[in-house]
Amino acid sequence: MVFDFDMIKKFYESYAQKVEATRKIVNHPLTLTEKILYAHLWQGNADLAFERGKSYVDFAPDRVAMQDATAQMALLQFMQSGRTKVSVPSTVHCDHLIQAEVGAVTDLSKAKSQNKEVYDFLASVSNKYGIGFWKPGAGIIHQVVLENYAFPGGMMIGTDSHTVNAGGLGTIAIGVGGADACDVMAGLPWELKFPKLIGVKLTGKLSGWTSAKDIILKVAGILTVKGGTGAILEYFGEGATSLSCTGKGTICNMGAEIGATTSIFGYDNKMAEYLKGTGRAEVAAEADKVSGNLTGDKEVYDYPEKYFDQVIELNLSELEPHINGPFTPDLAWPISKFAEAVSTNQWPEELEVGLIGSCTNSSYEDITRAASVARQASDQGIKTKAEFIITPGSEQVRFTVARDGYLTIFENMGGVVLANACGPCIGQWARHSKDPNHKNSIVTSYNRNFAKRNDGNPNTHAFVASPEITTALAIAGSLSFNPLTDYLTNDKGEKVKLEEPQGIEMPVKGFAVDDAGFQAPAEDGSNIQVVVSPTSDRLQILAPFKAWNGSNLSGLRLLIKAKGKCTTDHISMAGPWLKYRGHLDNISNNLLIGAVNFFNEKTNFVKNELTGEYGPLPETQRAYKAAGVATIIVADENYGEGSSREHAAMEPRHLGVIAVLVKSFARIHETNLKKQGMLAVTFNNKEDYNKILEDDVIDINGLTSFAVDKPLEVVLHHKDGTSHSFLVNHTYNEQQIEWFKAGGALNIIRKEFEESSK
Repeated sequence: MVFDFDMIKKFYESYAQKVEATRKIVNHPLTLTEKILYAHLWQGNADLAFERGKSYVDFAPDRVAMQDATAQMALLQFMQSGRTKVSVPSTVHCDHLIQAEVGAVTDLSKAKSQNKEVYDFLASVSNKYGIGFWKPGAGIIHQVVLENYAFPGGMMIGTDSHTVNAGGLGTIAIGVGGADACDVMAGLPWELKFPKLIGVKLTGKLSGWTSAKDIILKVAGILTVKGGTGAILEYFGEGATSLSCTGKGTICNMGAEIGATTSIFGYDNKMAEYLKGTGRAEVAAEADKVSGNLTGDKEVYDYPEKYFDQVIELNLSELEPHINGPFTPDLAWPISKFAEAVSTNQWPEELEVGLIGSCTNSSYEDITRAASVARQASDQGIKTKAEFIITPGSEQVRFTVARDGYLTIFENMGGVVLANACGPCIGQWARHSKDPNHKNSIVTSYNRNFAKRNDGNPNTHAFVASPEITTALAIAGSLSFNPLTDYLTNDKGEKVKLEEPQGIEMPVKGFAVDDAGFQAPAEDGSNIQVVVSPTSDRLQILAPFKAWNGSNLSGLRLLIKAKGKCTTDHISMAGPWLKYRGHLDNISNNLLIGAVNFFNEKTNFVKNELTGEYGPLPETQRAYKAAGVATIIVADENYGEGSSREHAAMEPRHLGVIAVLVKSFARIHETNLKKQGMLAVTFNNKEDYNKILEDDVIDINGLTSFAVDKPLEVVLHHKDGTSHSFLVNHTYNEQQIEWFKAGGALNIIRKEFEESSK
């Protein structure tokens, strides 16, 4: 089945003409990124060239995708928009709420029972508003999108930071908050600051133990977790065209860990093969007609320094397998130096668990390469020393690898196959441990490894590697094992060396599946009722946020001055809190409980200026709200990195925080704050962060003349009677300033619809 083929065909029919119009306006050879972005302008054909990193641009994405945890809030907001049907093809994917504990069958059954209210809500709201619904067990959103919806040259947004996975099939795919998704589903333009461009030239070819995962692990080490912020990475070169489509997807997927807006590869034979192999030969045929415009111009790739803001070059023939971590996905170690790093840093050498799969690495190719390593161990009498867990990315992949015998290989080595869901990758893991806080090491083929990310234990040292390296380390049970050089001992006492993994990009017999898990929406949803119980603790109908009162902000209290890394996991944890993603008040009880308080080095322990006592952060903020005292959050660099979850912006807004002042923001989180009517500002001089004291009363002046590119003033009133003032910057454009004044973008959408309906 080919979804939305008429939309795709219509896009290709006008694509070449849009590219040529862009070429005349821009007046230089075009990157692939520029071709796709300019072809999706809300206004139609380009009539001016945009400035990278500065110009705000309105786009018209082709589709929207939402996972179940974020879809709840996105659709609760959409229900307030007044629309009767989504304006672009949209889908919901139930992948986040299934907790990994025992195995696929038991865990899925338990999830369907525990989350019935949420699944029923998502199914009914999807049915009513014309949204495709992928049931629990169908697979992880990004794998399902790659298999069914992504297409070369397309543009989509998704309410998950790893939406970028679709770049592996030539789609500009960008993670957003639910408010952005709501706008696009409501038929409005989607705004993005025109990104800078980073070109990544890949030469040579992968071989042996090295895989596509190692490319992005290396790039993460080069660019760090914020080096891609505000930029799109465009991969090109002979090395790029040699990679499988799903390998490209892996690279794009983990581009979220370097802060990139998205990543993309040009259309090639590997993509055409994947489209045909996943039942979309018609899409490949249409793409072939405009293939010359589905990659960057030749001159761009011949002289990349002239057309990209930054260029990175990697020789794949020389690339080593990498292992990244712990506690951050950009701490990159070539495997030849990893054992030394383990010893020097005194990380726990024993490997307790190896986990493969997830949205990053669960393709047919990934599974077959890992299985080839596992089979060698089993055949040669080697027992796996670490616990081994497999998470298939979709029911189609699971069914096919089961048919072809690969899951049996894992099970024979003691592996446990989980449901087709996110599971341990997002903290949905009931890990079996006698001491849940013990110091230990795990290795995963996932994408993100912040502290507490997988199992809630701050002492779990999580490392990221390819599925085949993860499998080899799990067999050895040691972080110091290097499968390229080291030997294992089998049950006969013989020394055995693992051979290089062998993989198959596409199944020889083709993909197969009995029930992919898709539910099409009703043709007419006007009579379908979406019911949310007023007593539910899982779902809550949203109330509009209050508009700005027209005055400068005065008398703000400091809720927390966060120290160091403060990701969306620190601001709004996942794991057990996922069940409250549809209930804003309940989930607000996790607000910033993972953030480190600068003044006492503790988490979830801040001073209540009303009482002078210290206590949990959410309770403290609720006390401020009850007393009518507005507050401010102060934080360090790259605040809000990681997931796209807009709860990290909605929770402080709901509880009465009015402003966030940081050294720098992660892109998605800054947009989410703006969408919810928050004031998001940055220090003009980052050293001013040190001037903020625990007992300060804070004013923010300049809002009565709030304007584009005009700094605001912060005044600190210290307890000793002295004061400090300094400038802070913002990136609000005229439209975003209106969001702030209205109390949030949704308030404007609702008002416009109500006025048009009169």
